[in-house]
Amino acid sequence: MGHLVGGISSAGRVMPSLDGVPFLVTRAQGPYVWDRERRYIDTALGFGATLVGHAHPAVVEAISHAASQGSMPAFAHPGEEAAAAALSAATGNLSRVIFTNTGSEAVHLACRLARAYTRRGRIAKMAAGFDGWYDEVAYGNAGASEAAMLSNTRPIRDHMTLVRFNDFDDVERLFEEFDDIAAILFEPMLANAGCLSPAEGYLRHVEAVARRHGALLIADEVLMGFRTRFGLTCHAHGISPDIATLGKLIGSGVPVAAVVGTPEVMEGCERGEVVRAGTYSGNPIATGAVSATMEILGKLDYEALLARGEGLRGEIVRAFAEAGIEVSTSGCGTVFTLWFTPHLPRTYAEALAVMAPPRTVAFHLEARRRGLVTMPFAFGRMYLSTAHEPEVLAEMTEVVRGIAKTMS
Repeated sequence: MGHLVGGISSAGRVMPSLDGVPFLVTRAQGPYVWDRERRYIDTALGFGATLVGHAHPAVVEAISHAASQGSMPAFAHPGEEAAAAALSAATGNLSRVIFTNTGSEAVHLACRLARAYTRRGRIAKMAAGFDGWYDEVAYGNAGASEAAMLSNTRPIRDHMTLVRFNDFDDVERLFEEFDDIAAILFEPMLANAGCLSPAEGYLRHVEAVARRHGALLIADEVLMGFRTRFGLTCHAHGISPDIATLGKLIGSGVPVAAVVGTPEVMEGCERGEVVRAGTYSGNPIATGAVSATMEILGKLDYEALLARGEGLRGEIVRAFAEAGIEVSTSGCGTVFTLWFTPHLPRTYAEALAVMAPPRTVAFHLEARRRGLVTMPFAFGRMYLSTAHEPEVLAEMTEVVRGIAKTMS
C-alpha cells in the first residue's frame, strides 16, 4: 500500500483501472494526455480547468516568469491588480475582485459577503448544484440524498437550505417559508448533475423573486465563467447577480479562483467587516496565469469554438444511432453530458431516473482502450478546448463510432 490515501488527493478524480492497470498521467499538452504507454485525446481537461488546451505556451511563459521572480512575496505585488483589472473588464458591474485559491473558497467567501451585506443568515442553493466541498455548501450536492428533495419538507442544515432547479413555484415557496434568506446561490447550468440547462425564463424568475424579497444573487460560475463567452454565462441569460465566483479556466489549470462583486457588496471587505485571508491568495504565479489567460480568451472566437462542439455532439448521437442505440447530450459545445437515452433530462429528478452508471463506465473503459479519456461518472462531462481542432474531433468521432458498435 502506498503512502498517498486512495492513490490520489481528491476522491472526485479517482479513475477505474483498465485491465488491472491504474491510470497515471505523465504529461499533458494541448488536447492530449499521456500515460506510460500511449497518448490519449483528453475530454476531462482538468475537470474543466482549461479552455485553451493543456500547457498553453503563453500561460507557461507567464507562470515561469512569475516563479523566477519569487512565487510568494507575502505582500502586494503589481501582478495582482493587473489580473484583477483583466478579469473585471469582462464582468460588467461586478467590478471589484478578490482572488482565492479554489472555487470552494470563493463560494465560501461569497456567502460570507452576502450575509454581511443583508444582515441575514440563510443561503438557499440549487439542489444538486455543486458549489464546492466545504461542509455548508456541500449540502445538497448531486448524489446526496437530500438533493432529490423527495418530501414536501424543505431540506435544511445549519444556515443552508435547498431549492429545486427549474421549479418556478418552488422559488416562490422558499420565501414564503423563510424571511432570512441572504442570497440564492445558483449555477447557470448544473454541470455536476449532468449539464442540466435552465428552462426558458427560469433564471430571470429567480432574480425577480429574490429582488422582491431583498435577497442577493450569487452566481457560481467557477465552471461556466468564460466558457461560452468572454465573461459571465449568467449575463448571457440576462441575469445581473450581485456576486459571482470564478475559477477553473481563468487560470488555465493553475490553482486560482476569484470572487467578483459590486462595489457596494464588496465594501464589507474593504472596511474589514468581512474576514478574508489566505497565504497564497493572489500569488504571482496564479495572477500571472489569469492575466495570460484573459489575453488569450479576449481574442477567442467563441462562436466558432461552440459550433465545433455542437457538431461533435451531433456526430456522437449519429454514431450511436448507426449502431442502433438512441442517446442524447445535454449542455453546450464546450461541456456536455452523454445520456444513454433519447429522453433528455430537464430536472435533477429526471436525471436520476435515466442515469446509467454501468453504461457510462463501459463507455469510459472502451474509450480508454481506443485512446480517448472521458469521465467515468454517471453525471460526467466531456470538455472541449481550443486545442481540439477539427482533425482531433474527427478522430474522436471515429473512436465513438467504434465504441458504439461494441455496446450495441
